[in-house]
Amino acid sequence: MSTFASELRDCLSEIFGERLPSAPVDGVDPQRFFQQWLAGRNLGLVPIDSAGSFAWAGLWVALIRGANRLHAVVMFGSPSGVWLDPGGAHRENAEIEAGLMLAPLDLHLSTRTPYGATSDVGVVVGILIAPEAEAQLRRVDSVDALPGHGLDGDRYARGTGTFSAPGRGYELTLVEADALDEVDLSWEDARRNIVTSGISLNALVDQTFHVGTVTCLGARLAEPCSHLERLARPGLLRPLVHRGGLRADILTAGAITIGDRVTVVD
Repeated sequence: MSTFASELRDCLSEIFGERLPSAPVDGVDPQRFFQQWLAGRNLGLVPIDSAGSFAWAGLWVALIRGANRLHAVVMFGSPSGVWLDPGGAHRENAEIEAGLMLAPLDLHLSTRTPYGATSDVGVVVGILIAPEAEAQLRRVDSVDALPGHGLDGDRYARGTGTFSAPGRGYELTLVEADALDEVDLSWEDARRNIVTSGISLNALVDQTFHVGTVTCLGARLAEPCSHLERLARPGLLRPLVHRGGLRADILTAGAITIGDRVTVVD
């Protein structure tokens, strides 16, 4: 029997042209999961206003409310008709509750390997944690990495960060020291956990990598936002686009220490 998660995966796979992974069944919202997975491919899911009357000579996803649950259907055309209906949910005069369009985050980047690849070796030059959301970050020489949580003592390991939520990329953030130097932003004001030198962090999206003995998985870019501008200073959005760092998940436990190497897992 199909589920909303499996139908949405089938619909997005049809549009993307490649099979997406299955959403976890541990309470993570499927739409949120796929949104985060696609972000690592320079793609996003854009909500469609007035989806019931939307007309588009391209593929998009209609969300249809059935008798018991929500269904996902791929639509095409102006006016739009059914392209793919994994759950057999579409009926004449079916009410489309919402719609989603798959769109690039940056038109100038690829959706396959948007951030390139690297075999460089980096080094940890800074480690910063904060106990609560919006609290001042403090520098430490070493910290324990906790798989599935974050850095010991940090707000995201405690689930109290501003963006704490189920999903990918909330356990660890990294940023390049050179990027912060270029915009004259202190490590504390950047609000990232690990400051690195010598490696392109963007290329670690969807890559497994080591920070010292700790294994991590790059989830998506940690792009700048209005929250960062409010806590640091205005004018950071444009210069830090694609340079705001990396969001990652922690796969194995261990200590991260100043001077540790950052390397891609072969």
